[in-house]
Amino acid sequence: MGPKTPVPEGDIFRQPLREQINLKHPLVRLADLIDWERLNAAMSASFVSHRGRPATSPRLIAGLLYLQHAFDLSDEEVVWQWLENPYWQVFTGETYLQTKPPVDPSSLTRWRKRLGEAGVEELLAETIEAAKRANVIKTSSLKRVIVDTTVMEKAIAHPTDSRLLERCREHLVKAAALHGLKLRQNYNREAPRLAGQIGRYAHAKQYKRMKKALRTLRSRVGRVMRDVERQLDGVAQQGRAALEELIGRTKRILTQKQKAKTSCTRCMHRKSSAWRKAKRVSRTSSA
Repeated sequence: MGPKTPVPEGDIFRQPLREQINLKHPLVRLADLIDWERLNAAMSASFVSHRGRPATSPRLIAGLLYLQHAFDLSDEEVVWQWLENPYWQVFTGETYLQTKPPVDPSSLTRWRKRLGEAGVEELLAETIEAAKRANVIKTSSLKRVIVDTTVMEKAIAHPTDSRLLERCREHLVKAAALHGLKLRQNYNREAPRLAGQIGRYAHAKQYKRMKKALRTLRSRVGRVMRDVERQLDGVAQQGRAALEELIGRTKRILTQKQKAKTSCTRCMHRKSSAWRKAKRVSRTSSA
């Protein structure tokens, strides 16, 4: 059964929460700005069941998940703090003060699974729309997101890492197959083996062998790149720009040095970059 819409009824023995709290509280103002009816309609499909009692209110679950994320709480903490905080109860749609937990803390895990990624995105979209309605943010502010990722792991490599060369070769071979270009050789066997050897030689501090394997890998990647470059005229105009960009990045990776001021650290990602830190880079990391 789907959730039933609660009908608020007057109670002469109890006073509504909104008559006892500060209506200028941020959570109360946010609750008034969110379009709960639209959110309920978007999330109601996750709350329908063909057996058992009526499902919990979508607003209650959405509100609890929002509060949990906003205040960084566990399932148990958000339920018990909801019980003690009248502003949280108003945010989740309660009319009168509740003295019992709204749900079992263990059920929040199941609700998150039932909502899925789409339900969470709906909640996020509605909070953004509420902020726009409150004139807290402008539409133009959403065109670009600036995130401080100083301590965040990224899928980037050292500027002279042999894996970058292998990734360039893989992308060139895939692009050639996509556009129907016939390569003389693609080195699908030799290049991955060379990339692995370079790492092992570096780990064993066998730098002469490492440099020799690195030169061989560079020459193989250069051959594939030039083979694709010679056949650019036979590629349709709509796909030629992407191929030219890939070739340009491959040339940059083939020629860049370890101490270059601007270096390419990822083959197919234009916006990702790594800050240089005042640390000594070991020779093994330049393999």
